[in-house]
Amino acid sequence: MPIALYALTIAAYAIGTTEFVIVGLLPTVARDLGITLPLAGLIVSVYALGVTFGAPILTALTGRIARKPLLLGLMALFIAGNTAAALSPSYGMLLGARVLSAFAHGVFFAVGATIAADLVPENRRASAIALMFMGLTVAIVTGVPLGTFIGQSFGWRATFWGVAGLGVVALLAIALLLPAHIRKAPPAALLDQVRVLGAGRLLLVFAMTALGYGGTFVAFTYLASILESITGFSAAQVSLILILYGAAIAVGNLSGGRIADKDPVKALTFLFLAQSIVLVAFTFTAPSPVATLVTLAALGFLSFANVPGLQIYVVELAKRYRPGAVDTASALNIAAFNLGIALGAWIGGLVVASPLGLGATPWVGAIMVAGALVLTLWSGALDARARPALAQA
Repeated sequence: MPIALYALTIAAYAIGTTEFVIVGLLPTVARDLGITLPLAGLIVSVYALGVTFGAPILTALTGRIARKPLLLGLMALFIAGNTAAALSPSYGMLLGARVLSAFAHGVFFAVGATIAADLVPENRRASAIALMFMGLTVAIVTGVPLGTFIGQSFGWRATFWGVAGLGVVALLAIALLLPAHIRKAPPAALLDQVRVLGAGRLLLVFAMTALGYGGTFVAFTYLASILESITGFSAAQVSLILILYGAAIAVGNLSGGRIADKDPVKALTFLFLAQSIVLVAFTFTAPSPVATLVTLAALGFLSFANVPGLQIYVVELAKRYRPGAVDTASALNIAAFNLGIALGAWIGGLVVASPLGLGATPWVGAIMVAGALVLTLWSGALDARARPALAQA
C-alpha cells in the first residue's frame, strides 16, 4: 500500500478516538455535569448529526480546494473543536464543541475515501479504504480505552486535551506523508450534487448504511452502562473490555475489506445477518461476564466489517449512476453512517428511559440491522436485473 494511505490512517485514528471515546465517558460526564444518562447520550447523537449534515454540504463547498491543503485545514478544525471541548464549562458548550469536531470528521472521511480508492489498483480499492478506516478501529483498540482511563482518573476534559494532541500528530503526518499534488475529480456542478439525492439506487445504499451500521449503536452507546449495571463489571474493567472489543473491530474491519473486494453485496448480506443474530444473543448473554466477553468479541468483529463494503459499493454505484458527483455520493454515505449513529443513540436513549430498560437495547438494535439486510437483498436483486443492460452497453 502507498505510504500516503498511512497518513490517512493516522488522521482517522485521531478522529476515531474523539468520536468513540465519549461512549466510555458517558457515566463520568453525566455525573460531572449533573445530567441524566439519556441526556448524556445526546452528546453522541449531536456529534453524529454534525457529521451527517456537515459532510455533504462542506464537501460540496470545498470541492475546488486542493486535496492536501483541505485535509490540513480539516485537521486544524479538528484540533480547535477538541480544544474547545476540553475548555467547555457547560453541557451546551460541550455540544457546540463536538459539532465543530464533527464538521472536520465528515469532510475528512468523504474526501479520504475517494483518495484512498484512487491510490491503488481497482482490485485493491476496498482494501485501501479498509486500511484508512483501520485508524478508526485501532482508535477503539487503544485510544478509546486509554481515553476512558484518563477521563476516569483525571476528568473527562483531560481526555479531550489528549485527543487535541493526537490531532496535532495527524496534521504533521498529513503534511509529511501525503503528496503535494493529489488527483481529484473536477468539482461537481451544484445540480449534479443535488441529483445524487434523486438516485434511487444510491438512496437505497445510504439506507443500508444507516440501518446496518447504526443498529449496533443502540446498545454500543450505552455499553459502559450495560457492562457496569447488568453484567457487573467495575469501571476499571470496562476500560480493559473496550480493548477486547476494539481488537475484534480491527480484525473485522480488515477482514471485511478483503471479503468485499470480490462481491460487496454478498459480503454485506452475510455480515448483516450475522450481526443481527449476535445482537439478539447479547440480550441474553449480558448478565453473564464470560458469555458477554464472547458475544462482544463477535459483535466487535461484525460491527465494522461492513464499513469497507458499504463505502466501496456506494462509490461503484455513484460512478455508474452519478459519475459527476462521486465525492458527494461518498460524503453522503459518510453522512449515512453518522445518521445511523445518531438514530441508534437516540433510539437507545428512548429504550433506556422506557419500561424496556437498558437490557433491551441489543435486540432493538438487531431490528435495525435486519432492516439493512432486507434492503441489501433488494439492492442485490436490482443489480442482477441491471447486469444484462450494462453488458450490452
